[in-house]
Amino acid sequence: MWRRYQIKDSVPGGTRDLQILWRRFECWIRENAPGDFAALRSGASGPEITILEDGVGFPLHSGLTSLLSVCNGVTPRRSSTEPGAFLLGYSLLVADQILESHVYLVSMARDAIEDGYEEEVIGRTAHPEWVPFAQSLTGDLLFVDHRDEHFGEIGEISFGDPEYLKLWPNMNRMFGDLCDAVENSTGLPTARRSPSIYDNRMVEWVSS
Repeated sequence: MWRRYQIKDSVPGGTRDLQILWRRFECWIRENAPGDFAALRSGASGPEITILEDGVGFPLHSGLTSLLSVCNGVTPRRSSTEPGAFLLGYSLLVADQILESHVYLVSMARDAIEDGYEEEVIGRTAHPEWVPFAQSLTGDLLFVDHRDEHFGEIGEISFGDPEYLKLWPNMNRMFGDLCDAVENSTGLPTARRSPSIYDNRMVEWVSS
């Protein structure tokens, strides 16, 4: 039986709310998915986040900086049987990996413009204002959208699909839904996945 933690959190909307939600989620994986818990890295320092923002070229959404401040990624995975992909099968990236992934998306967008097929790429599978924060073993990405009209939204890029998928309106809603899903063994409607425990040590997300 999965242990449940009820940490009363305020209405999602700010840095404090996200940190409360993270502690709630962290408490759950510590007791129910110890392998995932062991894969967590400590939070990034202020200078590390500043270096990342300088590299990206614009201020990061507060949801992303708040997440980095409590968890700067996870231990790299080498196979699907290793823990650390507790976020829908994605592993949180460390700050320098975030920058590398952003550079990759920027280069995709630039190449599309130079080669004349920007309509097939820009805002569909890549954009200079998308900042990845988690990656799957197959290379798919979760990102925070920094475009004005989509600021803070969480999207998913699957490079086998022609269009990205918006999953959540913000980071707070994402972790709120994740907490509810793992605590109650229920699915995530927007992501169409449900949690299960593999080998008593890590969270897996199966199609639902």
